[in-house]
Amino acid sequence: MQPLLAIARLTWKAAFRFRLFLVVAGLLLGSVVGLPLLIKDDGTARGFTQILLTYTLSSITALLGLSTLWLACGTLARDVEECTLQVVATKPVARWQIWLGKWLGIMSLNAALLALSGASVYGLLQWRATRLPVDEQKILRHEVLVARGSIKPPSFDRQIAQEADRLLRERRQKYPDILANISEARKQILEQVKAGYEVVPPGYMHIWEVDLGNAGRIAPGQMVHLRIKFNAANKSASGTFEGRWLVGVPRKTSLWHSDAMSLAPDTFHEFEVPAYYDEQGILTVSFVNLNETALLFPLEDGLEVLYRQGGFGLNYARGLGIIFCWMALLATLGLASASLLSFPVAAFFSLAILTLALSSGTIASTVEEGTLGGFDSEHGQAGHSSVDVVAIPVFRTVLAAINLAKDFSPIDSLSTGRSVAWGELGRAFGQIVLLLSGSIGLIGILIFTRRELAAAQTQ
Repeated sequence: MQPLLAIARLTWKAAFRFRLFLVVAGLLLGSVVGLPLLIKDDGTARGFTQILLTYTLSSITALLGLSTLWLACGTLARDVEECTLQVVATKPVARWQIWLGKWLGIMSLNAALLALSGASVYGLLQWRATRLPVDEQKILRHEVLVARGSIKPPSFDRQIAQEADRLLRERRQKYPDILANISEARKQILEQVKAGYEVVPPGYMHIWEVDLGNAGRIAPGQMVHLRIKFNAANKSASGTFEGRWLVGVPRKTSLWHSDAMSLAPDTFHEFEVPAYYDEQGILTVSFVNLNETALLFPLEDGLEVLYRQGGFGLNYARGLGIIFCWMALLATLGLASASLLSFPVAAFFSLAILTLALSSGTIASTVEEGTLGGFDSEHGQAGHSSVDVVAIPVFRTVLAAINLAKDFSPIDSLSTGRSVAWGELGRAFGQIVLLLSGSIGLIGILIFTRRELAAAQTQ
């Protein structure tokens, strides 16, 4: 470990020599203090948290990510270009130790900067919370500054897919000469079948069954929160729609019902209900549509049960831990690029990879369509080219790698009072640090080990 720690100390010295640490620390603290002052919230607990946590943590992640890439590319590439590493390489220090020492130095810098900025956000959050009205402070403590678990009703994806396939077969048998893109036709049928599970006609009741068995510590009758969202087929004069909510099953559990609630569509609403579940742990939630128009509750986020799992402090630390895993990946990417390329080219290459990762939506659409040519609306089918044979498998592999790192949203979870579980942090460490960073790091170390340092100066 001694050679690794020595290289890490040299990385710290370089960061202070170039004033990087002080500049980044100043920018981070400026974003923590400045953004909440420049952007005004609406005075509610959720609006306050949305401003303070979402914007500050997003700014911290962006600033720390860019500085990590810049330092990772510069600290190795500049040492090669300035012949510093030629001197170090003559000592009994292996190339892989130099590489890992640089990585440890960058990550210890990130740890210090993230701890400083994260503690500042936490302290500012606690201080600003005392300035909210008393009612909003209560909402903040019970619904936002907590770690809440989430349970959703079971998915009907299999039933919907089977029903869509059956209808597609019937249509093809009925119209054998129809010319249409099969995948596009199946998508349309899927949406039609899916609507049958989502739409609540006027005067009808919609029932959800949520399995609380895996939640563990929810006592019968304990207060939990329902988070609901719906869309309306038509607009109303008031802009809201009325409905009545019921929890429980007659003659099986205790019953709870609400008065008629007037709620706005296309937005999330939360309200407390008792957890009256049956012997199997099934919580039955019912909604009665009291309007003259149909309402649609999306299967993805139409209804969700939120329950308290723990406090905010430890949950906040786990969220910062996932951000730290992202920094590990960026540090590895920068060092791997600098293992072969000069500083400007390595920085450009790393930023290009980061831009590609942020464009995963376009890649996902291309993979879903199965072609680079897009959908030809004139002929009703997707356009194909010879490049698709190679490009689509490559895009699919790239998308899978990107999703390993993007499959986490600690900032969204913290700002909405969701739990960042230990399992999620462990999965982030496994996917981002061990799998992605480990694979890229091995490639970078192999390239750096085989690179001729002196030859790089003569080119």
